[in-house]
Amino acid sequence: MSPTDVATVRSALSAWYTHGHRDLPWRRTRDPWAIWVSEVMLQQTRAESVVPYWHKFLERFPTPAALAAGPLEDLLGLWAGLGYYARARHLHAAAVALVERHGGVVPDAPEDLAALPGVGRYTLGAVLSIAFDRPLPVLDGNVARVLSRLVALDADPRATATQRRLWDLATQLVPERSPGLHNQALMELGATVCGPRGPDCLLCPLVPVCEARRVGLEGTLPRPAARAAQSRHALVSALVSARTDDGPGVWLSQRPPDGLLGGLWELPTCEAPGPEALQGLGLHVDPSSEFRTIEHTFTHRRWTVRVWRGEGEPAGGAYAAHRAVPLAALSTAGLTGPALKSLHAWQVDGAPLRRGAGRRHKGPV
Repeated sequence: MSPTDVATVRSALSAWYTHGHRDLPWRRTRDPWAIWVSEVMLQQTRAESVVPYWHKFLERFPTPAALAAGPLEDLLGLWAGLGYYARARHLHAAAVALVERHGGVVPDAPEDLAALPGVGRYTLGAVLSIAFDRPLPVLDGNVARVLSRLVALDADPRATATQRRLWDLATQLVPERSPGLHNQALMELGATVCGPRGPDCLLCPLVPVCEARRVGLEGTLPRPAARAAQSRHALVSALVSARTDDGPGVWLSQRPPDGLLGGLWELPTCEAPGPEALQGLGLHVDPSSEFRTIEHTFTHRRWTVRVWRGEGEPAGGAYAAHRAVPLAALSTAGLTGPALKSLHAWQVDGAPLRRGAGRRHKGPV
């Protein structure tokens, strides 16, 4: 872009954002930890969904030291329902590293922050520009869409070469003065005006310099990438009652720490077409006791989970642990989406869990 166009973009964005933007709580603080948490939560998640999680998170973990001192399981329980759980694991690892390397203080040096787990170029630019006025660019999905239309870039914005061009443009545009305001304005414009289903050009401050608008391509750029086909998976789960020291409960199994839904808890589950597979976990399932089928979609896969009532105590399998959890503690257990749906279905049905006939349980086994 020409120097004149760059100056126009900067001034137009600043005036537009200053005179009207969403009142989001993380925009009322310069605390780098609070800003960092918001940016991690906002990745692939809408702002209105993030607000209650952000408040609860900072009440429980107001500083990196507080998060580092708490078990990852507590964080996963608080994160339940927000999705993309690798974000939570990386944030916990980063908090531990912050305490070990920087005394629990978020560093303002790019090389120090970039060396922490889970901190990519976007997070680095967002935190340092907003909290410390470092003139670093940001490029998320919203910004990539705005910039692609701004220069009429007819290419897949997720392609490596296109990403390089967009980062270069974002770097060219970010000002030395108030870079955080500029970056938030770009993100806000993409979230509220220059949307994925077409821009509302009548409200856009960048119309005078938007090349896509000039050539009539504002409704078609950026070009959508070809979507990968979803793989379908058939799973079976068992809802098994248990007696605990704190009253009636259910058996849950913890997924391995790495991989899909790592570290979260679910009903004992196998990937198989029928309930016989659950015998491999030491459970007995009456084939006539099926009570619900759960559909759960991830980005590139779709699970169909058939749920039966079962008996026994789960053991073995690929799980990290099995635990009898009191019903009163389920809300903080860090459950997978399918487990949440299954237990909600049970509650809606109003069918009481049968009290286990065995000994009382508590803690992991």
